[in-house]
Amino acid sequence: MSNISKIVALSSVYILVACLILNITAQDSSREALEIEIGVGSKGCNNEHHNTLQSTLHCALPRTNMPTLPPLPSLAEVLVFADQRLAVVYPVIQKFKSIITSDPLGITKTWVGSDICKYKGFYCDNPPDNASAIAVASIDFNGFQLSAPSLDGFLDQLPDIALFHANSNNFTGTLSEKIAKLRYLYELDISNNQFSGPFPAAVLAMSGLTFLDIRFNFFTGLVPAQIFTQNLDALFINNNNFMIQLPDNIGNTHFLYLTLANNKFIGPLPRNIFRAFSNLAEVLLLNDQLIGCIPYEIGLLKEAVVIDASNNQLTGHLPFSLACLKNLEQLNFANNLLFGMVPEVLCGLENLVNLSLSDNYFMHVGPFCRVLIEKGVLDVRNNCIPDLPFQRPVMECANFFAHPRFCPRMWSYNYIPCSHFPHSSSIPEMAPSP
Repeated sequence: MSNISKIVALSSVYILVACLILNITAQDSSREALEIEIGVGSKGCNNEHHNTLQSTLHCALPRTNMPTLPPLPSLAEVLVFADQRLAVVYPVIQKFKSIITSDPLGITKTWVGSDICKYKGFYCDNPPDNASAIAVASIDFNGFQLSAPSLDGFLDQLPDIALFHANSNNFTGTLSEKIAKLRYLYELDISNNQFSGPFPAAVLAMSGLTFLDIRFNFFTGLVPAQIFTQNLDALFINNNNFMIQLPDNIGNTHFLYLTLANNKFIGPLPRNIFRAFSNLAEVLLLNDQLIGCIPYEIGLLKEAVVIDASNNQLTGHLPFSLACLKNLEQLNFANNLLFGMVPEVLCGLENLVNLSLSDNYFMHVGPFCRVLIEKGVLDVRNNCIPDLPFQRPVMECANFFAHPRFCPRMWSYNYIPCSHFPHSSSIPEMAPSP
């Protein structure tokens, strides 16, 4: 072996031995720092003398104060929003999402991330107070079948909302009074849900509201009379459990659409109600508890296409003024306490396709009306017309007429308040209520 090779080999050995010595020395130093042999006169961890038997004392290393780390930023702080208004409503939406108990269509799976305008059911626009801003302006949950115990903390926390449509879901609870602060909201539709409690009186303070639909819920109690003087174009409150006598101030309204059916409205029909309804295409008063006679002012419903007041306790004669309803296609007074003759002028309406007067106590129909019976347009089954089939038993009719029913202002029932009947008697359009 050459001298160079020997030198290299010896150097390697020396290096290895040196590393071993350094390793042993380091272990001994560490052990001395942590394990101190204690005997007679030896010192402990705190330089205290001990006269005990030899043992090993494990001393804790000195603590070092670590700097406090700042809290992690929230998800909303990490996300980047197109507008600060969207950042404000993001936690509101996520909180509402957390209380949704059923989402069979997977709607809320899209409610992720900062692009709220792409969430299913959410629509953005420029708010009225800032044309350059972007905000959640409209919500359309119609038919989503979502279930949640309440809308509180959601709807009332959307400051720029203008339209809120949520029909055909399973939302419950009541409507918060805080919705009155939603200054841009002009359409509110929560129909076909499971809301309950009293009428949502907060809407009375919403001067900009023009469309209110709360039908097919479980609201109860009184309907405030003020709602009929609100600046509403459409009011749908049918199919609840409201109970109220229709107020006289209903004549001060200008509704284009109004449904009151399937509640517990009681009392007579105010005569001025038909002036209020004069622009309505549909007048729905069925399945309530209305009583009394039908005033001749019903002939003021010049735009009516459908009138349904079936399943009440209305009585008396049908007014001849019904002949003024030239747009009328469907008229339903079935299952009331009406009697007398079916007016021939009513049967002469050209657009009439369905006239239901069944389950009353009519006694006579003329030739025009008999033509409609043959065509299947007029239904007078279960009345008291002697020569027609499917009528009430004679004794049942006799018992009904044994208790006379009188209507006020009977002389007005022949009055036809429209220009194409110029020879009708002259009676003021509106007279004081009896």
